[in-house]
Amino acid sequence: MTMSRRISVRMPDDQAERFLREQRLRRQRSSDLLRDLVEEALRMRECPGIVFLDAPTGRQATVAGTGLAVWEVVSLWRSLGSVGALLDRFPHLSERGVRDALAYAERFPDEIEAAIQENEALDETELRRRYPYLTGLEPEP
Repeated sequence: MTMSRRISVRMPDDQAERFLREQRLRRQRSSDLLRDLVEEALRMRECPGIVFLDAPTGRQATVAGTGLAVWEVVSLWRSLGSVGALLDRFPHLSERGVRDALAYAERFPDEIEAAIQENEALDETELRRRYPYLTGLEPEP
């Protein structure tokens, strides 16, 4: 079990109101939300070029300005075999963005490997069940 330490935090009233609004929206305990926000902020400082966005599967590390999750970039890079091939397929992705994603994956490999494995485990039936609104995945007659 990970050790934890109690820390008291004071924040300006407007920031506290924004925090409490976020807590209500996410339906999280204050301590859990604060821990999540601090973890994301620390990861973004450690890995410039990576931001966290909401996705159907929850919050995920994403290459800034691309809409591509880090796990997606890493998976594509592996399957295509090179940064150049990846950039050819995704012109809105920069070499820096790929390097940022690979650096994040090196720093947090368990998170990225779990996401890649979860994605690879999806078959057509499960995709239809989870995302029936996607084009080409309409339920079979």
